[in-house]
Amino acid sequence: MNKTQILKSALGEFRRSKDELLFICPFCKHHKHKFSVNTNTDKYKCWVCDTRGANVRRVLKRFLNASMLFEWDKITGRLNLGELDGMFDENNKQSETLIDLPPEFWSLANKNLPKTSLAPLKYLQDRGISRQDILKWKIGYCSSGVYEGRVIIPSFNLQGYCNYFIARSITDAWPRYLNPEASKDICFNELYLDWDKDVTLVEGVFDAVKCDNAIPLLGSTLNENSLLFKKIVYNDPKLYIALDPDAEKKARKMIDKLIEYDLEIYKIDISGYEDVGEMTKEEFLRRKQAAELVNDDWLLESQLLAV
Repeated sequence: MNKTQILKSALGEFRRSKDELLFICPFCKHHKHKFSVNTNTDKYKCWVCDTRGANVRRVLKRFLNASMLFEWDKITGRLNLGELDGMFDENNKQSETLIDLPPEFWSLANKNLPKTSLAPLKYLQDRGISRQDILKWKIGYCSSGVYEGRVIIPSFNLQGYCNYFIARSITDAWPRYLNPEASKDICFNELYLDWDKDVTLVEGVFDAVKCDNAIPLLGSTLNENSLLFKKIVYNDPKLYIALDPDAEKKARKMIDKLIEYDLEIYKIDISGYEDVGEMTKEEFLRRKQAAELVNDDWLLESQLLAV
């Protein structure tokens, strides 16, 4: 079986134009064959809806069964699915710590709020966080107890249990973040993450709030042995990196490691801002749309800067 046969199995009948195969677009369903796949580079683009990418595997995995996708991976030389599946077998499963939210936690998603909610609501508003964001991220606060004077943003695993939360001071009292004694080796808020869409990696939760379908690293590094790294490789999304400008070297190191797993990666320019959280959602979207695909030239530049 060759690439053409697998593409036909996934996308249907096609027309050929030199090194490109033209299909009916699986996204916009335009009646003409406008979805182009280059069989040499594996790049794809719809000339109607402008859906595009550097690796058509991201499209194929939606339409192929595991055995057919395995055949594609053998042909293209990608790490095969059997090895990726092994990341989550019984021997590699990691025990997950589940935690409770503070007993003083009050959800800001409630309709009827006490007067103590005014200060945290003002803090969130000043950071450009809307009522819709509060509902989506289940944001709350504490007006007493260990986390007094802090907004709380919880993380929920795939089963809907809380596995972490961040507690940020609304007065900049030290420490600004007073988080629970729980493992950070998680995929923050995976319950609401869609692996079939493109995914953005950011440093903090307030950065993630400004993005769509984003994962906060809870830091500026991503260890190859971490649960999050394995989930990214296993799910193989189109990946956007949007770390703070002062973490440029760490971002390049992270990208170099992710590239080894044949991920399609785009680097978002954050210059002019301390972090994504400072941006409006509109500004972040503009920068995401202009994001640079990490290719051989980018990697060469990265290597030269590291010298």
